[in-house]
Amino acid sequence: MSDEPTGPMLPQDRGPVSAAMIGALRDGGPPAVGEAAATADPYGDDLQLALYVAYELHYRGFAGVDPAREWDPELLRVRAVLERRFLDALRADATVHDSAAVALDDLLVEPVGGDGVPHVLERSGTRSQLREYAAQRSLYHLKEADPHAWVLPRLWGRAKAGMAAVEFDEFGGGRAERVHAQLFADLMTDLGLDTTYGRYVDAAGAEMLAVVNLMSLFGLHRALRGALVGHFAAVEVTSSPASRRLAGAMRRAGAGPAAEFFYDEHVEADAVHEQVVRHEVVDGLLAAEPHLERDVTFGIDATGFLDDRFGERLLSAWQAGESSLRRAIEPDLVHVP
Repeated sequence: MSDEPTGPMLPQDRGPVSAAMIGALRDGGPPAVGEAAATADPYGDDLQLALYVAYELHYRGFAGVDPAREWDPELLRVRAVLERRFLDALRADATVHDSAAVALDDLLVEPVGGDGVPHVLERSGTRSQLREYAAQRSLYHLKEADPHAWVLPRLWGRAKAGMAAVEFDEFGGGRAERVHAQLFADLMTDLGLDTTYGRYVDAAGAEMLAVVNLMSLFGLHRALRGALVGHFAAVEVTSSPASRRLAGAMRRAGAGPAAEFFYDEHVEADAVHEQVVRHEVVDGLLAAEPHLERDVTFGIDATGFLDDRFGERLLSAWQAGESSLRRAIEPDLVHVP
C-alpha cells in the first residue's frame, strides 16, 4: 500500500480475477490470477471489473494505491489477457458493417416505435429510474472526454484538428463550470445522487462497466486508434436525438434545471459535433490512413453492441418491476414534493 490520499476507494471484487487484481493493489504484490483470466466470461462481472480497475490506474487511481502501479508489468500482463478476451468476443459478436459510412448512416435511422432507454424514460420514466440510469452512467460521464483525448497524439491533419475542436467543447471551452463532466455532476446533484468520482462502481452492472471499458481499451492502444475514432463518431452521431428525449424525461419528472441543462446542451452541441466528426475526423483519418476503415467500422459497431446490452439490462429489470442496480444506492438527497 501507499500513502497516496487521492482517488476513489477500491471496489468490492466479483470473482477470482477481480479479487486477484484488487488484492494486488491493496497489498502491493503481484496479482495471483492463474488461469482464471484466460477463461473468464468476456462480458461478465468478474472480467469487466478487473479491467475497470486496471484502467482506473491511468485515470485517478485509487486511494492508498501507489501511483507507480499504473505501469506495473505484472498488472499489465494480466490486463493484456483480459483485453484479448474482450476484443476477441467483440470482433466475433459485434461486427455488422463493412463500411464506416454505412455504419454511421444506419445510426441515424431510429427503429419504428422507439423502444430504447431514452424513449422509455421520456414516455414513462420515474425519478427512481432516472436516478438508476444516472448513477450507472456516471462511470462514463464523469470521465466522458478523457479517453478520447488520448488519441490526439496519434492523429494529424484534418482528423487531429477536428478531434481537438470537439474535445475543446467537451472540456468546457476553457471554462471549468462548463466541462461536460461537471455538468453531469450538476445533473446528479439535481437527482439527489453523490457526485464523488467512482461512487457507483459497486452498484453498476457488467454491461455498464463494459461500455466504460471499451473507450479506455481503444484510447490506450495506438493500434486501436481507428476503433477509438469509430467509437467517438458513434457517440456523437447518436447523442443529439437521445439527449433530446432524455431532456424531455428530466423535464417531465421535474428533475431540476441542471438535469435538464445537461441534455439540452448535448442536443445543440452534438448536432454540430456530428458534422465535424463525420467530415473532418473520420473522413480526415481515412484520407490519411485508408487501411484503418475496418477498425473505424469495428469501433462503431462495438459501441452500439455494448450500448444495446446496457439498455437491455435496464429495460428488462424495469419491466419486471426490479432495480437495474447490483446493490441499492443512498436515498434521494433532494426533497421531491
